[in-house]
Amino acid sequence: MEITSAVTLLLVICLSYLAIISVKRKLSNKGNLPPGPTPLPLIGNFLQIKSSETLKSILRLREKYGPVFTVYFGTRPIVVLCGHQAVKEALVDKAEEFSGRRTTPTLEPSFQGYGVVFANGERWRQLRRFSLTVLRDFGMGKKSIQERIQEEAQFLLEEFRKTNEKPFSPIYIISRAVSNVICSIVFGNRFDYEDKDFQALMEMINNSFREMSTAWAQLYDIYESILRYFPGPKDKVYKYLDGIRVFIAKRVEKNQETLDPSFPRDFIDCFLIQMEKEKDNPSSEFNMRNLELTALTLFFGGTETISSTLRYGFLFLIKYPEIQAKVHEEIDRVIGRNRVPNIEDRTQMPYTDAVIHEVQRYSDLLPMDLPHMVTRDTEFRGYMIPKGTEVYPVLSSVLHDPTMFKRPYTFYPEHFLDENGRFKKNDAFVPFSSGKRICLGEALARMELFLFFTTILQSFSLKPLVDPEKIDLTPMESGFATIPPFYELSIIPR
Repeated sequence: MEITSAVTLLLVICLSYLAIISVKRKLSNKGNLPPGPTPLPLIGNFLQIKSSETLKSILRLREKYGPVFTVYFGTRPIVVLCGHQAVKEALVDKAEEFSGRRTTPTLEPSFQGYGVVFANGERWRQLRRFSLTVLRDFGMGKKSIQERIQEEAQFLLEEFRKTNEKPFSPIYIISRAVSNVICSIVFGNRFDYEDKDFQALMEMINNSFREMSTAWAQLYDIYESILRYFPGPKDKVYKYLDGIRVFIAKRVEKNQETLDPSFPRDFIDCFLIQMEKEKDNPSSEFNMRNLELTALTLFFGGTETISSTLRYGFLFLIKYPEIQAKVHEEIDRVIGRNRVPNIEDRTQMPYTDAVIHEVQRYSDLLPMDLPHMVTRDTEFRGYMIPKGTEVYPVLSSVLHDPTMFKRPYTFYPEHFLDENGRFKKNDAFVPFSSGKRICLGEALARMELFLFFTTILQSFSLKPLVDPEKIDLTPMESGFATIPPFYELSIIPR
């Protein structure tokens, strides 16, 4: 029996090795991938990539192979791009070629190529064009959405007052406030913070975001071909995301019952109207599955990314009270204590704007971006990358590029200020990614961050529970996303 097992194992290893050789030969016939560490049969570059530290492992390989190299996640070749220049050349200068999307194995059971974020080709083009139009129609980047954010910020202030200066965790309070902004667009209404269904949704979003970023999830995303047959993170993530999808499906049913095509109330209504318009078009991508999964990605992205950034921002401000004091001074000087902040104030508040940008840069929320894919055989820096090859633009390496930021590993708002204290842009500021796959809700996110940030700091001081020097900024998880550490603070009225 032991001999049989040994022979079986040997055959598996030999076949896996032959499979890798076959893949490499096929790729070499079509192109010339960038160099990288030699993969082993079946497990690829297992020895070079530690699944609990995928980002660190990749950055170590950059030191040896340069800003563009190839690694193998199991039997899958991955082209890695590091640093501002390489990522820009790919995502901006060759935007069309690098505009494809690959879904991570952890998320594949939930999306399977549907929904605006994970679609490709004509499906992606139809859904992105439509989604951008609807978001703009419902006020993204305009005064109408500013009023919704300002209103929600007042509800948030009231929740903070209820803490009575006692220590609390800001996780769910902030998530509910931020989520209500995108809810008003996707669902046509906000939710009461005590609504049990809403609270359950926030918990599912928070848990799934964290679960995607565990070491186990990273291991699965790398070695999915081996681990797909075992229970793991994909099952937990699918459970959470499907719970959100079911909630959305019920909202869709409710909208269908009361739909007035001449008066769309929200994103769901607009999509349903488009579905009816294109019901006889066989090439239309406006169907129920794309509706549910596009609404899910808008809802998810519009909740967790912004709320996580705000949570990190509060953490940085309690660790660096001198920076918080400067923000307070600028708010008092430009806005005062009584008037509600508005987006026009941003141009008069360079320091606060710089702090918010630095929060986004330093928090490094999606360190390796969502995986891209080349849409056709693509020449890049002397290499030929075959169509369909997976590409990782490492946004973390751009946000920490020493050629673009003076102190890349220090929280330093002056990265976004010139010698006269005026705000200055930086081309390496890419927390929303760049190119054709840039975040759909960038304008909305930027407005939310400024208005929530200034409204809260106008009314409150943020106080740590320990000496600021003892505050640990180490993420709870760092994988698909960088998850802020758990912490508590006190909110003190000014």
